[in-house]
Amino acid sequence: MIVLFLLAVLAISGGVWRYGYVQALGQLAQRGRVDLALATDRLTGQLQQYQQLAVLTADHPVVRDVLAGSGLERAEKHLLKAADKTAALDLVLVDQNGLVIVSANGLTARDLSDRSHWRRARQGAMGEEHGIIRATGQRSYSFAAPVFGTEGADKGKVQGALIVVANIDRIEEEWRGARPSIFFTDTNADLGGEVFITNRSELLHWRRQADGRLIPNTGASTSFGVRNVGGYELWLTDWSAYVPARGLHLEQDLPAIGMRAEALIDVDPARRLAGLQAAVVAAVFLAFGALSLIATTRRDALAQVNAVLESRVAARTAELSQANDSLRSEVAERIAAEQALKKAQDDLVQAGKLSALGQMSAGISHELNQPLMAIRQYAENGSAFMERGRPERANENLSRIADMAARMARIIKNLRAFARNESEPVGQVDLVHVVNTAVELTEARLRADAVTLDWDAGATDSPLWVRAGDVRLTQVLVNLINNAADAMLDQEDRQVRIVINSGQRLSVTVRDIGPGIKEPDKVFEPFYSTKTVGTSEGMGLGLSISYGLVQSFGGRIRGSNAATGAMFTVELERWTEGNAG
Repeated sequence: MIVLFLLAVLAISGGVWRYGYVQALGQLAQRGRVDLALATDRLTGQLQQYQQLAVLTADHPVVRDVLAGSGLERAEKHLLKAADKTAALDLVLVDQNGLVIVSANGLTARDLSDRSHWRRARQGAMGEEHGIIRATGQRSYSFAAPVFGTEGADKGKVQGALIVVANIDRIEEEWRGARPSIFFTDTNADLGGEVFITNRSELLHWRRQADGRLIPNTGASTSFGVRNVGGYELWLTDWSAYVPARGLHLEQDLPAIGMRAEALIDVDPARRLAGLQAAVVAAVFLAFGALSLIATTRRDALAQVNAVLESRVAARTAELSQANDSLRSEVAERIAAEQALKKAQDDLVQAGKLSALGQMSAGISHELNQPLMAIRQYAENGSAFMERGRPERANENLSRIADMAARMARIIKNLRAFARNESEPVGQVDLVHVVNTAVELTEARLRADAVTLDWDAGATDSPLWVRAGDVRLTQVLVNLINNAADAMLDQEDRQVRIVINSGQRLSVTVRDIGPGIKEPDKVFEPFYSTKTVGTSEGMGLGLSISYGLVQSFGGRIRGSNAATGAMFTVELERWTEGNAG
């Protein structure tokens, strides 16, 4: 089957090559005929210039004066000037007997009575002749224009002829070496089919044989063959490196100038194109055959493998069923572990809040005890004023008692809110209110440690709404304020500054004037602390808890060293209806 397939591909490729070759030859022949027509038109156009020169010069007064027997020297100068300007080999004036009267360059024989172009001109028509000048060996093409009498009895009769001899070498210079190879063979009996004009100088003067071949004028043997492909004649030669070894032969008769125009067009591009087409077709068929062979082989192999796979799938299915049961139990364990971890995290956050409350307990007790003592004093004063009949002073003391009670209620409310375990999702929170709450919770501790607080609660007139949790954000700020106070316990000057920065993302900055942070990159790691190991001042979980709380809002917290002390910045998203979820 493979051998038969390869033979079929070979046959199809050969047919494609043959068809493509014939089609390409047709296109070459079409272009070649156009090139040959252009070459013949160019040659006849160039020769026509000399024909017109002969006609115009024949009517010149100088020519008529010479035929009348005067102005010979002036006519010779005139003809020489015309020959120089037109690059003609010679301009000759002959009388009615064919004898030369005057010649521009003296290259023509003195008696032209036996020449065909003179005999044609004597009959009153334009005579043409081409050949080789015996004196110089140059190729020439001559035009003989009759000169008619204009007066008396000679009016209308041929008095002589003006002959213009064109230089074929000069004509060839303009198109020698052009493509394709073109040559013009003579059809008259004198030259016997000689190559008279060509753009390949090596073919000049070659002669045509009876079998149609051309041979050098030296008689040397050359290779020549003729082949017919699809109705086109191909010549196989070894004439020259500039003449195609395999050429499409085209010809066109030019009876007006007595020649035959022939062209040899290189067919190698057509052969390469046909070969490329055949190669593409063969490649396609071979690729198709290879794919078919591969598909057949793979089908057989897959059939064998399929049986093995089915047995393996059955065994694997049983293993996967067992693994699936194991995964279900593992998933249940992981869910339980995640719930335990979440509860532990919530407990850790709550423990952090209670730890902060423990640190602030002494100050908070003082904050509550002071108003209670003041209330007692104002109550005793009010009773005394009432007994003395001074109710206005008693009312003043009662008003002060009410203010003190409101202050105690606000402190207790903040403590209760801070201590509760917040489980509500993030929502709309006023950042200014949260900062004020954190300041109230830490105010007593800061005053006890002689820490100056730089915070202007009235700097912002309107609320600044952020996306956060009220209690959790308060815990973060309380932790940052307490850490700032702890960092300055070993120095006399102690100051904490809180600033709210408005921008695309709101941020609040807590800054101290302490010793700064030794390792800013590790400050949010669990159990990282700069406090003395073994003390009761904390385990290094406060900032780690704060980091997790801020991230739960979609915010960011970072710590860095300022010019003096440490600075912690909490960035939060502005509250909009778009981020409510």
